[in-house]
Amino acid sequence: MSLSRLLSRLRIDPFTLALLATVALASLLPVHGAGARVMDVVTDIAIAVLFFLHGARLSREAILSGITAWRLHLVIFASTFLLFPLLGLVSKPLSHWLLTPDLYLGVLFLCVLPSTVQSSIAFTSMAGGNVPAAVCSASASSLLGVFLTPLLMGLLAGSQGGMADPLAAVGGIMLQLLLPFVAGHLLRPLVGGWVERHRPVLRYTDQGTILLVVYTAFSAAVIEGLWRETPVTALLSVAVIACLLLGVAMGLLVVGARRLGFSRADEVAIVFCGSKKSLAAGIPMAKVMFAGGSLGAIMLPIMVFHQIQLIVCALVAQRYARGNTRNAAHAAAD
Repeated sequence: MSLSRLLSRLRIDPFTLALLATVALASLLPVHGAGARVMDVVTDIAIAVLFFLHGARLSREAILSGITAWRLHLVIFASTFLLFPLLGLVSKPLSHWLLTPDLYLGVLFLCVLPSTVQSSIAFTSMAGGNVPAAVCSASASSLLGVFLTPLLMGLLAGSQGGMADPLAAVGGIMLQLLLPFVAGHLLRPLVGGWVERHRPVLRYTDQGTILLVVYTAFSAAVIEGLWRETPVTALLSVAVIACLLLGVAMGLLVVGARRLGFSRADEVAIVFCGSKKSLAAGIPMAKVMFAGGSLGAIMLPIMVFHQIQLIVCALVAQRYARGNTRNAAHAAAD
């Protein structure tokens, strides 16, 4: 592969550039005082709207068509809520001398997050995988994450980083994320058509909400001395650890799916749904769970992992797609 072609595939997407710009803005012009309190209320409202729209987008038909693939879902959930937390614990000795305590807490938080929804489905479709099962599994992962993410985080980290009591965190996440999600899904017959027609525009609701939370969180972190207390080597180590987590997870999922006898289409869904972590769910959850802690540092690992998983999964999806084309050509020749 030529260098220019490789660089074109590894280009940073506009949303990542917006994230970097938001962090830079918060570092130079952090909001504080009354402005910070107003921004906090605005972000709470934006998060509720975001999850209302997520609920309205979820088709009941897609749930029913993919729900029968229970073995596939078990593998994905085991990767998301068992394998990744174990990898986070295993990385603890490495993290202790590479990361600050808050950054390692962010790595643990990354490991207990649910899977993505939109990008998992998009990459599964691009790679010729089982899309209905991916829709069902990724959506169920997000719902399970409402309960499992704070409970697992409480089990792994206790009250470090100013984390709220796990049961209180579950209640807060249910109120701020799950309740609007369920309301949106129940009102889908009324608003679903409008949401589908405006799907490209509503994508910016997701991104705008994340940017709002990132700005307010990093503003508070900068005022508390985030950049003074975080060495550059620790930031680079976050990227290395994120690459290791993703690489190990994807490798184990490929081997596991083949050993368990899954079809190629199911393998694709397992690899993409089981290896990805949700920035869209993670940032709002972090806001609820670590309201009194170093939220900016805790969010950094998931922001780094987000970009890495997009790059790697795009390359892997293209490889699967080329393999499907070769298989179809061989079948036609036979």
